[in-house]
Amino acid sequence: MLNGFKEYLRTSYTAYQAVDNAKRLLAAHGFSELSEGEPWQIAAGGKYFVTRGGSSLIAFRTGDGPFRIVASHTDSPCLKLKENPALKGAYTRLNVEEYGGCILYSFFDRPLKIAGRLLKKTDSGVRAENFVSEFCVTIPSLAVHMNRDVNDGFKPDRQTDLLPVLCLGEGGLGALIGDPLSYDLYCVPAAKPYESGANGEFLSSPRIDNLSSVYGSLVALCDDVCTGNCLIACLDSEEVGSRTRQGAGGDFLASVLRRIALCKGMGEEECYRLLSRSFLVSLDNAHAVHPNRPEKCDPSNRPMPGGGIVIKGHAGGAYTTDGLTSAVIKSIFDRAGVRYQTFYNRSDMRSGGTLGAISLSQVSIPSVDLGLAQLAMHSAVETMAASDFETLVKGLSALFRCSVSITPDGASIT
Repeated sequence: MLNGFKEYLRTSYTAYQAVDNAKRLLAAHGFSELSEGEPWQIAAGGKYFVTRGGSSLIAFRTGDGPFRIVASHTDSPCLKLKENPALKGAYTRLNVEEYGGCILYSFFDRPLKIAGRLLKKTDSGVRAENFVSEFCVTIPSLAVHMNRDVNDGFKPDRQTDLLPVLCLGEGGLGALIGDPLSYDLYCVPAAKPYESGANGEFLSSPRIDNLSSVYGSLVALCDDVCTGNCLIACLDSEEVGSRTRQGAGGDFLASVLRRIALCKGMGEEECYRLLSRSFLVSLDNAHAVHPNRPEKCDPSNRPMPGGGIVIKGHAGGAYTTDGLTSAVIKSIFDRAGVRYQTFYNRSDMRSGGTLGAISLSQVSIPSVDLGLAQLAMHSAVETMAASDFETLVKGLSALFRCSVSITPDGASIT
């Protein structure tokens, strides 16, 4: 299981590759592809998936009862190429802008791939093709001899310092990517996943946030012991606010849920009643206690790598967990023997957010925020406990095996 996860991390350079790899995995497990622009025929006990924009995917199994949904995101912080990216001179550099909230210094002196998608002209219109460069580029640091204060505090200038070097002399991307009409291309970390620690207990890799959640939900959904209506939503654009049509702020999840209900012969009223009884897991990673800066963590909610799935809470609603949804997921995990722990930010620190709260603006379902404890979130290379991935899959499989129905005064779990 861990080897499959490592391969998914290695080859899913952008959301486009993450979705492409997910499609292959689902097809290998008997899932059929649907199209948003075509009629849907859904059979009882069927397995299906649908994509939007090439970077978001929803997969589901049909059955009886309320939905159990796991939502995660396919994108990760990186550097996005602008149009006309070649800055020519003694070196040709790539004009990029920050995508998401990167730890910028971690992108220096690392191998970076150019990856994403190309939009090419055809006789009948435009065709999208995924792309990954065979070569790497890098952003070289300025030597300490030329920047004596670098270790006293370095703040990279996003326009002048973060320019990957494409080649010596004057060159361009044309010879490398052809002549597309447009593109969505990114410079992304190319480091391979690796295990570290005296006992191999750590896994480090680009994109652990949040491909650990995406791949974990895929593996759990492919388990043939799933029962009832199980669905995973792997959505793009979370790192930039989810405001795109393929992000959590779009209607992708809501429209798929309603189409499933329509295919089952439900009316609008019956659909809303079904959703009110359903249960959603917003799955995005959490901050582990840092070994060198433990004071940055909450005094009593201090997740550790290897400690199991993290249940995240926030009084201001940055996370969707409340007492009821926390109790529901704890009950499911307790029955399955799944380890879990809790996370809150320090009260004097601003909380991050997840796609859960944004998704609820489109479809209102009782929700809990979960994730895995990790270090160096939004770095070019992040770190987690290798054992936690298996725990995650075990917990999600337990969710998909049981039946959950939210009631006015609690929940029914069987």
